[in-house]
Amino acid sequence: MRTLSLNSMAATTSSLVVVVLLMVMFSSFSYGYVGQRTMLHRLSGSSNYLTTEEHWFNQTLDHFSPYDHTTFQQRYYEFLDHFRAPDGPIFLKICGESSCDGIPNDYISVLAKKFGAAVVTLEHRYYGKSSPFKSLKTENLRFLSSKQALFDLAIFRQRYQIGVSAGPECKAALQEITQLVEKQLESTESDRKAIKSLFGASELDIDGDFMYLLADAAVTAFQYGNPDVLCSPLVQAKKAGEDLVDAYAKYVRDYYPDSVATYNQENLKSTNLDAESSGARLWWFQVCTEVAYFQVAPANDSIRSSKVDTRYHLDLCKHVFGKDIYPDVDVTNIYYGGTKIAGSKIVFTNGSQDPWRHASKQISSPDMPSYIISCHNCGHGTDLRGCPQSPLSPEGNAQNCSSPGAVNKVRQQIVDHIDLWLSECQATGRSYM
Repeated sequence: MRTLSLNSMAATTSSLVVVVLLMVMFSSFSYGYVGQRTMLHRLSGSSNYLTTEEHWFNQTLDHFSPYDHTTFQQRYYEFLDHFRAPDGPIFLKICGESSCDGIPNDYISVLAKKFGAAVVTLEHRYYGKSSPFKSLKTENLRFLSSKQALFDLAIFRQRYQIGVSAGPECKAALQEITQLVEKQLESTESDRKAIKSLFGASELDIDGDFMYLLADAAVTAFQYGNPDVLCSPLVQAKKAGEDLVDAYAKYVRDYYPDSVATYNQENLKSTNLDAESSGARLWWFQVCTEVAYFQVAPANDSIRSSKVDTRYHLDLCKHVFGKDIYPDVDVTNIYYGGTKIAGSKIVFTNGSQDPWRHASKQISSPDMPSYIISCHNCGHGTDLRGCPQSPLSPEGNAQNCSSPGAVNKVRQQIVDHIDLWLSECQATGRSYM
């Protein structure tokens, strides 16, 4: 899911008229929680970033308390190379539920050039280096919520100044793999250990954790625009009569080796801020308290194991965070308006192969248009990142998308909306807020 937004909170800098374009990007490296558990390749190298120079913002810890004025240091980045002073716009690129190590050099750089904009990104509270506490124990996570995070953006904005679906053959292969692995898990203890070892996941004692890893490893290929990396070897192995489980295990070991630890519930219980799985713990806390993004197996025709059901997720929440943890999605939907979003000047764009597009706005309206980018490898964040989304295509190059024209058409619509919104502000003489 992808959103671009200009909303109406009034805020100006002392000497600079600015426009803040909120680019909601769930994760600094990709979209939807990724961290180490869903990236095929993490970003590396300076060419993949517009900047990695850290800056720090003094942020309010509890935006809803009239008495508590505690603050913490929140990390942000700014890229000013294309900024047309003194009245150029500022694009605030929201760094979602992951450590934010810089501003990725994706399609945002193209937009910044076109509009003479500065690009600023703020790290999500608690993630990366923006934790208010030195421990991630459950009681310290009481200020981790989407509501607090949105107010972080609002306050930062006021104060900042310029200084999916698989092909039938691939689907059938994945379903067969799931059945074969489940059968081995139900066999002897020796067989259970052997199958987990084959995937490099011996540490996952809970079978549900192991099957979750196998399901996510497949979904990631579609989510980030790499379906052929997954499907081609599986389909070839099936046609050649080779061992499908071995073929899939090789894919997981090659493209998903650093993710295993983040599926281990014992690791998720760690409250150490510097733990390898700290980002996964933080994301699961938000899942378990607010949004309940439980990725369960459908009753029929699923590539996901039936072990990954609602009970598995609820048990995970209680095991990791305590017995009183439960996602109150009704309260979340009431707070945000459910499908009736109280907003304006927002563009929703979704890749046709993105599993998360169903969590996005599906019905277009004049003030909140929604677009689907349809192509074979158009996944999560295709509008900004091109194809594939991982590894990064500099400036969001769309030439590797199976239909570059589909991507460029939606990008032009985004540009047209930004043009219109900026012209409306200029025509009225108002600041770009």
